[in-house]
Amino acid sequence: MSLFKSGNPTLSEKHFDQTGSAYSGDTMTVRGTMNKFGFLMIMVMAGAAFAWQWFDAGKSIFPLMIGGALGGLVIALVITFKKQWSGYLAPAYAIVEGLFVGGISAYFNYIFQEKYPGIVTHAVLLTFAVAASMYLLYTLRIIKVTERLRSILFVATASIAVFYLLTWVLSFFGINFGFMSANNGSMFSIIFSLAVIGIAAFNLLLDFDMIEKGSEMGAPKYMEWYGAFGLLVTLVWLYLEILRLLSKLNSRK
Repeated sequence: MSLFKSGNPTLSEKHFDQTGSAYSGDTMTVRGTMNKFGFLMIMVMAGAAFAWQWFDAGKSIFPLMIGGALGGLVIALVITFKKQWSGYLAPAYAIVEGLFVGGISAYFNYIFQEKYPGIVTHAVLLTFAVAASMYLLYTLRIIKVTERLRSILFVATASIAVFYLLTWVLSFFGINFGFMSANNGSMFSIIFSLAVIGIAAFNLLLDFDMIEKGSEMGAPKYMEWYGAFGLLVTLVWLYLEILRLLSKLNSRK
């Protein structure tokens, strides 16, 4: 079962190992997972549209952003430990995550309305372009998901998560890392963002692989919701990093 080592912590080996053995009911399929992922994307867009309209109405967007971020974190943790609830909690996660993403997008659109009015649109298009490219690379087996690749991406993803957590905690003590700012257009800052985007993009390969292997193993039907949720986590991460990169590139002008 070593093949179930994903860089995405929501799609790890033990989650499929615990559900894929000795199960005789309806089983997980790739098509079913992708259909549910499409539904979750609609929920994200609905939440994002609400947050955008909220901001356009002149209301403070930060409560929605904070509530969406904290709500998404809590729901994600519950889903991770209660996978059977994925069918109920994954849509809820998508909606609150939509509030968070929509709030950030509306804020960036406001900041760059004169210097870069298309920043959000470009970030969305680039995100789906990268996701589509990684899907083709995976389905055509141009890049094969090997044990070595899984191990490298797992360590890289975990390292980024720990680093982001440390920078967030240290910021409360007045310790900030300048290159992390979306307004920092230094070469090092841009290279760092490109590296993170690359890791997020390659995590999509692992997510596709986990979903395919879960289907092959006959995981329970509710794992389709869980797989779609995990894929959504990676896609949102990729979008936010691309949005940050575009902001940094624009600051160099």
